[in-house]
Amino acid sequence: MNKIILSTIIILTFGCFTPAFSQDDSDTTVYLLTCSPGVETYSIWGHSALRVVIAHTQSDLVYNWGVFDFDTPHFAWKFAKGRLNYMLGVYPYDRFLQDYFMENRSVYSQRVNLEQEEKISLMHLLEENMKPENVYYRYDFFYDDCSTRIRDLLEKILGNKLIYPPEEKGNAPTFREEIGKYQDNHPWLKMGIDLLMGLPGERKTTFRDRMFLPDGLQDNLSQAVISRDNKMIPLLAGTATILDFPPPQLKNPFYTTPIFIFTILFILMVFLSVQLRNSAVINYIDIAVFLAFSLISLMMIFSDFFTDHQQMKMNLNIIWYNPVIIICLFCIIFNRPGEVWFRIVFYLSAIFVPLIIIFPNAINSAFVPVIFILLLRSSARGNFSWNPLSVELTGKNDI
Repeated sequence: MNKIILSTIIILTFGCFTPAFSQDDSDTTVYLLTCSPGVETYSIWGHSALRVVIAHTQSDLVYNWGVFDFDTPHFAWKFAKGRLNYMLGVYPYDRFLQDYFMENRSVYSQRVNLEQEEKISLMHLLEENMKPENVYYRYDFFYDDCSTRIRDLLEKILGNKLIYPPEEKGNAPTFREEIGKYQDNHPWLKMGIDLLMGLPGERKTTFRDRMFLPDGLQDNLSQAVISRDNKMIPLLAGTATILDFPPPQLKNPFYTTPIFIFTILFILMVFLSVQLRNSAVINYIDIAVFLAFSLISLMMIFSDFFTDHQQMKMNLNIIWYNPVIIICLFCIIFNRPGEVWFRIVFYLSAIFVPLIIIFPNAINSAFVPVIFILLLRSSARGNFSWNPLSVELTGKNDI
């Protein structure tokens, strides 16, 4: 969730790594750092890191599991395939704060209440994480990211001594709902994520699951306790504000939102369908419409079946963004009626409409006018007897 220049990270990592570790960790202090969301897409969910201060070596380092390298060969392709490696980077605390100061992002600090043996165990685990064979890891937004790595470290160190509060009764939020809280000011991003996220996003989160987000890690670890000598010690001390900035104010006029723009497009499409029902122009309009839908259909097929992103699997949106749309596109281009294909697209889109009611939180409202555009043009091309907008086509349906 945070990007750093990789070459600098590596220099600082191995330049500062050796003096940071010692068997005498009595003067070692560990802090959880939580950074507020930024305005860039990669930063809207915030960030988590660990700060380790060792007084006798004057070492003050931040351990950050959110590092990736834009210069990675085939970066975009690996990212799309879900095969982009992230890494653990280590760099001075002052450098860490400088980055967030420049981005006008708040930083909060909480001391982790670890005893000496636990600090030594943490140091050994950090050292193990920094080995060349372990420094890289396959990023997973729900289950393996900059926040869950910190949670997992603390769980390994404390074992059964770490106690989480019992699960609350009632409806737990889903993964989609958890990340959606940060997307209110990013309607186009929200629409894109809702389009590509599959049924794994509908899974109800547990107390532990919700630590995949930095704010969730901070809030939930603040509720955790350590059992020591029949006493319950808070895992985290009180919160100290290191950098304080007001939340970014992003304005999204209603006329720039997806639902407004797509609604206008639907109204325009109805008007053109009435005025240009048997005009040659409607063919070009349909080519543009079905080309756009075909490209998204290909993206849906790729994300559902050919990537390692588990969050994109079992995507209900492939019902209406289905591969049959591609066949329909070729029918229009090569002037073949293909009524059966257009009817299949119509029926699949019509079947999807009730799912919007069944899964109101899973289906983005901006999809509704888009689905109606597809219903409108597929029904017109399907030559339904009840549709006054049916296109009069020539040619044989021999597909």
